[in-house]
Amino acid sequence: MSDVTRESMEYDVVIVGAGPAGLSAAIRLKQIDPDLEVVVLEKGSEVGAHILSGAVLDPCGLDKLIPDWKEKGAPLNVPVTDDQFFMLGEAGQVKIPNFPMPPLMNNHGNYIVSMGNVCRWMAEQAEALGVEIFPGMACSELVYGDHGTIRGVVAGEFGKNADGTPGDGYEPGMELLGKYVFLGEGVRGSLSKQVIEKYGLSDGKEPQKFGLGMKEIWEVDPAKHHEGRVTHTMGWPLGSNAGGGSFVYHLENNQVYVGFVVHLNYENPYLYPYMEFQRFKHHPIVADLLEGGKRIAYGARAISEGGYQSMPQMVAPGVAMLGCSVGMVNVPRIKGNHNAMLSGIAAAEAAAKAIKAGRAQDELHDYEVEVRTGAIGKDLKKVRNVKPLWSKYGLTASLALGGLDMWTNTIGFSFLGTLKHGKTDAEATKQAALFEPIDYPKPDGKLSFDRLTNVSFSFTNHEESQPAHLKLKDPHIPVAINLPKYAEPAQRYCPAGVYEVVEKDGSEEFVINFQNCVHCKTCDIKDPSQNIEWTVPQGGDGPNYPNM
Repeated sequence: MSDVTRESMEYDVVIVGAGPAGLSAAIRLKQIDPDLEVVVLEKGSEVGAHILSGAVLDPCGLDKLIPDWKEKGAPLNVPVTDDQFFMLGEAGQVKIPNFPMPPLMNNHGNYIVSMGNVCRWMAEQAEALGVEIFPGMACSELVYGDHGTIRGVVAGEFGKNADGTPGDGYEPGMELLGKYVFLGEGVRGSLSKQVIEKYGLSDGKEPQKFGLGMKEIWEVDPAKHHEGRVTHTMGWPLGSNAGGGSFVYHLENNQVYVGFVVHLNYENPYLYPYMEFQRFKHHPIVADLLEGGKRIAYGARAISEGGYQSMPQMVAPGVAMLGCSVGMVNVPRIKGNHNAMLSGIAAAEAAAKAIKAGRAQDELHDYEVEVRTGAIGKDLKKVRNVKPLWSKYGLTASLALGGLDMWTNTIGFSFLGTLKHGKTDAEATKQAALFEPIDYPKPDGKLSFDRLTNVSFSFTNHEESQPAHLKLKDPHIPVAINLPKYAEPAQRYCPAGVYEVVEKDGSEEFVINFQNCVHCKTCDIKDPSQNIEWTVPQGGDGPNYPNM
């Protein structure tokens, strides 16, 4: 809507996303120079509302940012006391001993946390330093300056009709302009996608790879609860159908995070990641823990898994991408929040130095160098071959070769070099004719649940009169191409039941129930025709994760 007139506000640094990366950047900027004008824009209804995370946090990023975080009351209350690894079969399990694990897999000194609560606490620290934080402000557009630089973002546009035209209560939003813009949108951020494409930032890099992480919070029988226990599993129910695994984290108050990750490079379009998660909970080792308990929340989110070789260039004129906007998850450790914090710190230090020197809207090369050669790069480089080994050779080979490669990387070399990923996750999907449909057990309503019931436990909400934020490049592709060729996998890969194929007037129709969307971005990643684009809805819409 280029004809819309908007007011503008000027800042030194504009930060999109109040996650661990964006908040770390905001705090560090004000620590360096209290006079810097810094604003953080968050699309969730409050800070933490869109943070799907019961996580094990490596506190190294927080140690660097706020060394006295314990004294300041950071919500890191449950240190890891017990690490367990299991290989599952359908009816049993084999415990994998800890001693062969590379040192980087050790969770000693880490904490089981709600990252939503950690981010809420970080927001309080930022505001105490003078950072302005605006929740409920979705950033829908980039603002470009002269010579192709990024000048700012448009935030807070509300009141469009379903067809995209301005409604009676239309608010055009504002332009938030800065000397630098930081994008901390998380995985597959819509603005970050535009920046990567416009400036060719992924040229020469391996394609980014992703997983779909689904999670429930349960209250369990106190007799079965072991505060501080961390359990990871591999194997059943996925088998050879897909890579992935599970985690069960025992936090405080008799609560456990039960999570399941499916790597999105699976081939079989009949695979139903959500139902694999529900089936997993019927394994005896999990069912016994959850029996008599109560599920209190659900959510889902894509996870960046490409690692070191998939990180795009992180800077362009006027902009820097932080954290999972780049892809900084250490896959075997299932950890990325520490690197997100470290990236925010590095970007802040580079921007503060540039602003002090009188610069603006140029490329923050110091940030890029620090990420690739500093603590983040060293963390990711050690594990860079685990994901491609798993993708190419399967679970068993990846455990052996990946473990050996992590050990050798610990002492400074790899006999494998740096392996390539090859295909994107969308390209990995094969035609339905090569497979048989998978018969999944019906959810029992006690341990396993249907999608729509579980979505209600994500407390997601979207104003139904607004335009759908899930866009089809070509509305004919789902029925004309994806249905006959791939059995339209959107019906299954979406963990929120957004997409349906229904019969209407004797023909098949593709329906988008965007109100169900939990903002996982899986559709944007896995659609085999790359026909679906995830864009931001109105600010404040989406999930409202409690304590996740």
